[in-house]
Amino acid sequence: MPRPRVSLIFTVRNEEEALPALLTSLEEQSRPPDEIVIADGGSTDGTVPLLRAFAAARQRSVIPAQAGIQSRVVLLELPGANIAEGRNAAIRAATGDIIAVTDAGVSLPRYWLAELVRPLEDRPEVDMVSGYSRPDPNSRFEALLAATTLPLVSEVREESYLASSRSVAFRRELWEKTGGYPEWLDYCEDVVFDLNCKAVGAHVVFQPAASARFRPRPHLRAFFLQYYRYARGDGKANLWPERHVLRYTAYILGVAMLWRGRQNPLWWVVLAFAAVAGTRKPFIRMLTEPSPRNKMSLIPALGSIVAIRIVGDIAKMLGYPVGVWWRLYRKQRLRRGQENR
Repeated sequence: MPRPRVSLIFTVRNEEEALPALLTSLEEQSRPPDEIVIADGGSTDGTVPLLRAFAAARQRSVIPAQAGIQSRVVLLELPGANIAEGRNAAIRAATGDIIAVTDAGVSLPRYWLAELVRPLEDRPEVDMVSGYSRPDPNSRFEALLAATTLPLVSEVREESYLASSRSVAFRRELWEKTGGYPEWLDYCEDVVFDLNCKAVGAHVVFQPAASARFRPRPHLRAFFLQYYRYARGDGKANLWPERHVLRYTAYILGVAMLWRGRQNPLWWVVLAFAAVAGTRKPFIRMLTEPSPRNKMSLIPALGSIVAIRIVGDIAKMLGYPVGVWWRLYRKQRLRRGQENR
């Protein structure tokens, strides 16, 4: 029985520096994709010429695992398209029964695609496979950021895990059934897509062996912007309002303890204990997966993790209400549009 056709898709915009690592890793896959469909959202650097050269080279080559079958690379140039629009357009242009999705800015181990699609090829009842995203830090800050924000494989609960679209695969029918990635969202579109897949009863399995490596944000400013946008996406999609309310409550209590500590320093001790307790998981991660990037004395490491957590929380608390306002305004506009029909 012939194996199903696998289409690998990803989106790009101004990824000239990050693309070579991804393209090289695609060339080295033990199980190459049957086709690659790339959507560019309007790059202004050297991304498009790089991809055109890659596509031209692939058109002249033969997939190593299937001698005689020409590889197919499709480059869609879609100026102004957001990530969800680009992914949906790439999937529509793809011809595979199985869609594998990754992202610019990652590098893929040799057996990544083989491991990612194996459950879909071997088990007809599986609709979707969630891979894993493993950090590949280039600095001490990036290592601390990874420890602060990313769960270890051992922490993942398969039943509630929502895969990043750095590493995910699904059957085309599932994408059609859910209506695809939500094009009205500029961020968190993969989270909403995952939730929609589960809502329609998709059988999802976690495949940690399909691990895409990516570089965390290189400095606090980039991290702040990333988490601001994520939280704004949460507000737009009405995701996890309880978590955001709990965060606001925790910081209001923290400010109250800080103020009360002027009269009774014991409150400062309580606040410090709460800060340490709230960062215990990142600290344990740093100790669990030691690397040259992680090596620093414990107190500065703990202080850095606390600072990263606070910056991320501030970004979320600023971004979430912006997203909520956008959602309420959009809902009002839709209602007015319906009333005017």
